[in-house]
Amino acid sequence: MKATVDIDKAEDSLGILEWFHFGERDRVIAVADDLRALGVSRLRFGVSWADYHADGGEAWFDWLLPFLGERFELLPCFLYTPPSLGEAPSTAAPPRELTAYADFIDHCITRYGEHFDTVELWNEPNNLMEWNYGLDRDWSKFCAMVGGAAHWARRCGKRTVLGGMAPIDAGWLQTMFDRGLMQYIDIIGVHGFPGSYDTPGERLAARIERIAEVLCENRHDGEIWLTETGYSTWRHDEFEQVRLAAEVAALPVARAYWFALRDLASHKASQAGFHNDERDYHFGIQNASGQPKLLYRLWSERGLHGVRQASAWAARTPIRRANTVVTGGAGFIGCNLAARLLEDGERVRVIDNLSRPGVERNLEWLIDRYGDRVEFVPADVRDRHGIRDAVDGASRIFHLAGQVAVTTSLDDPLHDFEVNLGGTVNLLDAARRQRHVPPVIFASTNKVYGGLEDVPLRIRGNRYEPQDPQYLAHGVGEQRPLDFHSPYGCSKGGADQYVLDHARCMGVPAVVFRMSCIYGPHQFGTEDQGWVAHFLICAMRGEPITLYGDGMQVRDILFVEDAVDAYLTAARQIDRLSGEVFNLGGGPSNMISLLQLLKWISELQGGRAPQVDFAPWRPGDQRYYVSDTRRFASQTGWHAQVDARDGVDRLYQWLADQQDAPVPHAVVTAGKALCASSVC
Repeated sequence: MKATVDIDKAEDSLGILEWFHFGERDRVIAVADDLRALGVSRLRFGVSWADYHADGGEAWFDWLLPFLGERFELLPCFLYTPPSLGEAPSTAAPPRELTAYADFIDHCITRYGEHFDTVELWNEPNNLMEWNYGLDRDWSKFCAMVGGAAHWARRCGKRTVLGGMAPIDAGWLQTMFDRGLMQYIDIIGVHGFPGSYDTPGERLAARIERIAEVLCENRHDGEIWLTETGYSTWRHDEFEQVRLAAEVAALPVARAYWFALRDLASHKASQAGFHNDERDYHFGIQNASGQPKLLYRLWSERGLHGVRQASAWAARTPIRRANTVVTGGAGFIGCNLAARLLEDGERVRVIDNLSRPGVERNLEWLIDRYGDRVEFVPADVRDRHGIRDAVDGASRIFHLAGQVAVTTSLDDPLHDFEVNLGGTVNLLDAARRQRHVPPVIFASTNKVYGGLEDVPLRIRGNRYEPQDPQYLAHGVGEQRPLDFHSPYGCSKGGADQYVLDHARCMGVPAVVFRMSCIYGPHQFGTEDQGWVAHFLICAMRGEPITLYGDGMQVRDILFVEDAVDAYLTAARQIDRLSGEVFNLGGGPSNMISLLQLLKWISELQGGRAPQVDFAPWRPGDQRYYVSDTRRFASQTGWHAQVDARDGVDRLYQWLADQQDAPVPHAVVTAGKALCASSVC
């Protein structure tokens, strides 16, 4: 065993494994670009002997290896018997002529050897799906096949890697010594997937140490490489993927390869078959379409040293001393609410899965500012068992976690349903099963009232306004009939009703806020959600702002500090308000049109107007929505304190102060909806 990875050098030692399917040129190019942007210099990938023999196979690899070789230090893994050459018609079968594999290696080194210095011989040979050891019970065929190939590769000046053991098995490695194979091997590959595939029990580091002991006993000075490791986020636990990546840097291996950059696309079959094992589809640090998960965001912005630092945000053993729980507590409103509670001397448990780009900055800010009075619990409301543990002992719960965009709900209504409706029911069930049932304050949305198509409008100046004097004077009240539009409206509306019913029937004290557009510091706005911040960020960067429609749409905007006041007021008066629903927004005195905000931005920038592009109206866009907040005000005395223009100025200044740590470009440009959520 040669070395342990130094965390400060981990950027050089942690590579990526990516399996490329035959002919996927566009995907290869996209993956290569993303890996270079990430700073990755090492790439492990497969060279399929079976694909090479297929029609067009030689041309495919003639393009693939030079393309990748110009960009990365390559570790090609030569694997998969052409079925026509196998003892059985399977890529996992031994070839009938064992020397044929060495001939293939010789051919590839001759043709492509300038692009790599090391060759990996087979993949997971002690895995029945990769090598059919039922046809090779004493491993003599495998050793003859790989030994011959390794001998020839060494003669050609290449280092040799024994295909990664999966599972890690010191006894199998000793068999390779007993069969005489190891004299031709320079590097021993192992695979480990803690929390995903590995059997619980012995730690990965301990298994690797046992491999090192076998090498020592056999006086073999080869290095140990972790040629495949990773973590599947199929349970929506992206933070655990971060934690494992940090642990990999401390393992006693000379090099490691992370599997993978991108999730396996849902329409493709994995080695286990088409969706036979859902874990196979979620190992990426991006999803299948290339959107970054938490690990990719941290790695790209902070390097692997920053990944290690972030992994310490959540303790392995929960503290469980918090008075108040905030789900979605790293989000925009949740972060501001948690900060207010912490300023007041409370302990706060922040529950968040950190899947939304940018929220990790809010969490880090809370931890840096308030220290151990913040308890971060990485959990997802879709995990009903995990969320029950996460809220254990809570004195009150502010439920702000959710899928926040109409457009996302249209693209993936199942995800929207599982998070907003299913997740809320999980949270309510967890709350009612507590020994002391905590009250729940829930963030619903004005979208439960639909598109308001029956409200006649007129144009005055640069905005729409209702013709009805009652709507004009007061906005939309709670007596307005529910009319769920879009999957988002349905999921939030259904959750809204479940919360109220749990107050009526299940003994869970609860209040529902149907919220309009909230804005303020710690909001990383996008076209999907947070349009006020999004407009400001784009203008400050000199990027164009797209207006869908004519820009005269009207919203009432509420500064986040006023929203926090409302939440805390409801919590303090929960005994009297339980079972009630209230509209929450800036009200008529804080209603603005999109064009009006653009004018204010121009004034803030000394007369420099933002660049604006116009696009067609989209289905479901409300031309007008303003909250009637009189009912909550009359029952509690709450009133919005921050004027819209003053609040926009304050948000602009906060964003200007963040220029040393600008919002990631991917965050700014994601999504395609204006003010689509309850927390925009």
